[in-house]
Amino acid sequence: MQERAGENVSKREYPESPKVGVGAVVVRDGRVLLIRRGIPPSEGLWAIPGGSLELGETLQEGAERELFEETGIRATAGDPIYAFDFFERDPNGGIRFHFVIVDMKADYVSGEPKGADDALEARWLSPEDILDLPVTQNTLKLLRAIRFLQAP
Repeated sequence: MQERAGENVSKREYPESPKVGVGAVVVRDGRVLLIRRGIPPSEGLWAIPGGSLELGETLQEGAERELFEETGIRATAGDPIYAFDFFERDPNGGIRFHFVIVDMKADYVSGEPKGADDALEARWLSPEDILDLPVTQNTLKLLRAIRFLQAP
């Protein structure tokens, strides 16, 4: 943890350069696998499982690892299907988080979802289920882009 203005912050907060994030988009039997985030950014909101890419990892390896760590689900990651910038500023205008996130299509292999690591919960959700949950705006945009959800 680093010190900033007298408080502890993770290495992901107040970065010197953007960090690379990777997610795994798994759709099975008409449902998508989402997690409820347990840490900032977007703590408490539902999102695609994922996290920071590690040095020496391919996008596919990172997506598969993060998916398993957060949900217990094994999948085979394929090509990128969505990418976006994520910024979060603090009240003083400083950049608290800056990620470039690449979401990968992933094909289910095995396992039952359970929240672990950074995820409070993990669930298979239908389009109707998602309408009743607090979901990140970027996740909603991705799910509309891949036509899992209807555009508003």
